[in-house]
Amino acid sequence: MTFEHGADVAGPSNGDDKSIYKSNSEEVFVSGSGDHDAVYGVGGVGKTHRRLKARHVTFIGFGGGIGTGLFVGTGSALASAGPLGLLLAYSVVGLILWCVMESVGEIATLFPTAGSFPHFATRFVDPALGFTLAISYGYCYTIAIASEVSAAAVVVSYWTDITPAVVITVGLVAILAINLMNVRFFGEAEVITASIKILCFLGLVIVSIVITSGGAPDGKSIGFRYWHAPTGPFTNYNGITGSKGNFLAFFSAFINASFSYIGVETVIVAAAETMNPHKAIPKAVHRVTYRILFFYVLGTLLIGMIVPSNDPNLVSGTGNANSSPWVIAIKNSGISVLPSIVNACILVSAWSAGNSYCYIGSRMLVALAADRQMPQFFAKVNRQGVPYWSVLASFAFGPLAYLSLGSGGASQAFTWLLNLSTVAGLLAWMTLCICYIRYHHACVAQGIDRNTLPMKGRLQPLAAYVGAIGSGIITLFSGFSVFLKGNWSTGSFIASYIGIAIYIIPYIVWKIVKRTRIARASEIDLVSGRFDPRGAVNEKEPVTKWEKFIDWLL
Repeated sequence: MTFEHGADVAGPSNGDDKSIYKSNSEEVFVSGSGDHDAVYGVGGVGKTHRRLKARHVTFIGFGGGIGTGLFVGTGSALASAGPLGLLLAYSVVGLILWCVMESVGEIATLFPTAGSFPHFATRFVDPALGFTLAISYGYCYTIAIASEVSAAAVVVSYWTDITPAVVITVGLVAILAINLMNVRFFGEAEVITASIKILCFLGLVIVSIVITSGGAPDGKSIGFRYWHAPTGPFTNYNGITGSKGNFLAFFSAFINASFSYIGVETVIVAAAETMNPHKAIPKAVHRVTYRILFFYVLGTLLIGMIVPSNDPNLVSGTGNANSSPWVIAIKNSGISVLPSIVNACILVSAWSAGNSYCYIGSRMLVALAADRQMPQFFAKVNRQGVPYWSVLASFAFGPLAYLSLGSGGASQAFTWLLNLSTVAGLLAWMTLCICYIRYHHACVAQGIDRNTLPMKGRLQPLAAYVGAIGSGIITLFSGFSVFLKGNWSTGSFIASYIGIAIYIIPYIVWKIVKRTRIARASEIDLVSGRFDPRGAVNEKEPVTKWEKFIDWLL
């Protein structure tokens, strides 16, 4: 059997706007991307507009993958794992990310539904799993809005003593304004902020090469000196020496690495608002994933070369550029201007993350409403296709940032952000891979030829199994340190594992109340909600060599 592109319902088009008409007592929405779309609520179809271009989607992925984890979080990972441990940890988690993206990318290209993630779990596994995924993933990210805005206030303190309340207020207003406007504004904001972060990173790569080669003002050539001394390629973990201590040190960096990578998958959340997901999603999945992996592997390699893993500033917990391994190396080499530039980039990263978290949280609510698991007003959109009630509900956690005023709470908030959002992200990765496994089983059971699909994930279903098992292992052992002898801390245990409780409890409640069941492979719906490309807006193809180069680059 092969898929044939056909519309569930056809109807009139009015260009870039969205028409609404009735057919068989159902609300039928003609997407802004073309003439064909499906019935609202059938196959996860929502009411948002398709206004994001391919470049928007690509930069949403870049913006989600390049943030404070790369500029700051790698410092504590280096201190705990050593240069080789840091490099290996980021490489292993990067492999898991690749497996996840190859899995969810194939599904999202074929079914670019509202919010994507929860519907995939509802459709291919169990409605209870879709509900809990939306709650876990959406909740942890919406509360993280406050953490990121608080972190931005700490970053600004690097330059001035301005009251943090002003910085928090400006940040919150900007986040709300962007998310209440046409989704293209969110896309353009991600293009700008991601471009700044990419340029900053490329500049740091050049500076790092100069430093390690002896071109800095201090004139010292470093090379791989810090791989040998003072700690060697691996550090010891909490006084545990030998191979066991080295392994635990390496494993301890997995949470930092996961925190850094989580966010790349947001390109999938945007699938329902992409003009032509059959082209934009595969391009974004492949190019963003490979480039993010390149950035982190190269970045962690260079960090391990320019900063000794025992530098006390790596774990100073300032939350601004003073904790960045890049800035530490720059200061140690005698360069005086660049730290402020890096700090500005960290500020952009913090605000961009808060902006993205508000978007993600709102789309999780839209997905739940489309699947009839939340009140329908969360699915309502204005003339610009913005789900304003969902945006306001997602943003409601933002003002919690004011609780950090005057108490040093921003640094503590960053710690909770690291744990909550990382566990939520890892559980989402695991769930999405499980969704793909069930989807793959359904394709086999129903005789679907995956070679006819707009995107075919590579190394499947092996990649999905690797992604699911790898994500699950990191989640389960994320708080392993509290179980070591003499290391128990109730607070640390809760911080490490409360995310799992947030994931399990809604599943059990929904399962009991709604008495849902796991879908059989032969009964899984592989038809409704598919994107019909016949009316899609095709963007201009690159013609000149320069245009082709830019298209390849991005």
